[in-house]
Amino acid sequence: MTAKECLQILRDMKDVAFATVDEKGMPHARMIDVMLVEEEKLYFCTARGKDFYRQLENLPQTEITGMNREYQMVRLSGKVKRLADQKKWIDRIFRENPSMNDVYPGESRYILEPFCIEEGQVEFFDLGKSPIYRESFAIGQAEKPEKGFEITDACIGCGKCKRICPQQCIAEGTPFAVTQEHCLHCGLCFENCPVKAIQRRGE
Repeated sequence: MTAKECLQILRDMKDVAFATVDEKGMPHARMIDVMLVEEEKLYFCTARGKDFYRQLENLPQTEITGMNREYQMVRLSGKVKRLADQKKWIDRIFRENPSMNDVYPGESRYILEPFCIEEGQVEFFDLGKSPIYRESFAIGQAEKPEKGFEITDACIGCGKCKRICPQQCIAEGTPFAVTQEHCLHCGLCFENCPVKAIQRRGE
């Protein structure tokens, strides 16, 4: 799996959830079409009269998530850039997505503004496999996300974390170790370690 393949999964789903916050810090989510994906960039558009547009202008960040029929979930969190040469991009989006002509016929299409995400963090989570599988990526200049849990040298080797792990993704060792690609990030090991030897990654 690569970041580009994850973005293509979002494009194949097409209708995915986009999240933003308003000027009062209140969260908003809506279904938006992924219009194009190329070179680890994702493109979408929205009309200038929509709250979504205003929220992106005020805070150019969004998080996108979707799950396909194979129970593969992709989440993209990143910076949003409004594209110059608006008419060129909108015309291209309409060529690639001809059903848009039914929604915005003729010249009305130019009420839309094109946006791109070219920097951000991508997470892939496959619930269709056993054990589950997950992977993280960075696109552009973003840092690769580090989530989940890790076992520190304070581990006493009691094995409680291994016994209670729902996905059995903790391996015995000195210290014990979490197999990150199969971890649910549920925190059960973190909450039950008798010596607090488990910590959140990236902290």
